Amino acid sequence: MNKERILVLEDGSVYPGKAIGSDNFQVGELVFNTSMTGYQEILTDNSYCGQIVMMTYPLIGNYGINRDDSESIEPAVFGFVIKDYCEHPSNWRSQESLDEFLAKENIPGIYDVDTRALTRKIRDKGTMRAKLADADANVEEIVKEINETPVIHDQVERVSTHKLYSVPSRGLKVVLMDFGAKLGIVRELSSRGCDIVVVPYDTPYETIMNFRPDGVMLTNGPGNPEDVPEAIETIRQLMGKTVVFGICLGHQLIALANDAKTYKLKFGHRGGNHPVVFLDDGHVEITSQNHGYAVDADSLKDTDLVMTHQALNDKSCEGVRHTKYPVFSVQFHPEANAGPEDSKDLFDQFISMMEEEKNKKENAYA
Repeated sequence: MNKERILVLEDGSVYPGKAIGSDNFQVGELVFNTSMTGYQEILTDNSYCGQIVMMTYPLIGNYGINRDDSESIEPAVFGFVIKDYCEHPSNWRSQESLDEFLAKENIPGIYDVDTRALTRKIRDKGTMRAKLADADANVEEIVKEINETPVIHDQVERVSTHKLYSVPSRGLKVVLMDFGAKLGIVRELSSRGCDIVVVPYDTPYETIMNFRPDGVMLTNGPGNPEDVPEAIETIRQLMGKTVVFGICLGHQLIALANDAKTYKLKFGHRGGNHPVVFLDDGHVEITSQNHGYAVDADSLKDTDLVMTHQALNDKSCEGVRHTKYPVFSVQFHPEANAGPEDSKDLFDQFISMMEEEKNKKENAYA
């Protein structure tokens, strides 16, 4: 537990600390999350594939790890950075410590780091590439490796399911396109009785429509939305044929499928306390967010999309809907996990839209 470790950034700066987890060191994008709780859900959110996550809240690990709160089976995060580590968790649900979990999942971590200084640096300069290493490692060689390592573009392929599978029920048929889906999305659809078929990110339109879906869910996922052009083309074909609901990366892909644009944020939105205004009636909800890219609101002008939600912090686009087809999306996470559950009724909106479209079709054949 007291082994020395360092975090090296692409600009050559070094942050010393102590080791937890494994020594599976990889070059990743260093990002920060402002949530006070939910570190298990954050570590298992596959939208963090290729990233080293730093928690701004100082005390981490105090309630341990349990069997129920993971958002994926195989975590894809590249590293974990915290200030104060709680070696002996105290919670009735705890089944193992954070250190034990990280070691088991082959994720390297570091604690006793000045996360306040690191956060200020990222807010000022933007996200930076970094790598964890043993304390006696050659820093110059690590900096060279960081700057020479190619940026990865296959994160979605890494975390998406590679096979079709079903989460059966007898309700509305939903095809879920898995770009790195959080299990919370599946739980929300299952709790509403949906008959779910989960498909890989590159599943073609014909395969999806063979299931005769009442709706298609486009999930969250990691990386640049422009790195999955095959999904963008599939979404273009789906619009007008079935109801489509996109979350996070799914939201960005809907925008691109309608010829809008996306851009990379300076340091992203990651946390459980982001206020979003619903433009239809002006009410505000606190949301859970995890994304490094956003939809360019100005680029919506010449499309069939209109902005429905807006971030209060930076006025960025947080949701859109199609003016002709039953297609809508949000940038934030209505399933939460972790974070506030203010926006779960968006799943009910998805259900209502599917029922309405299904009734239209049935009446047309009557």
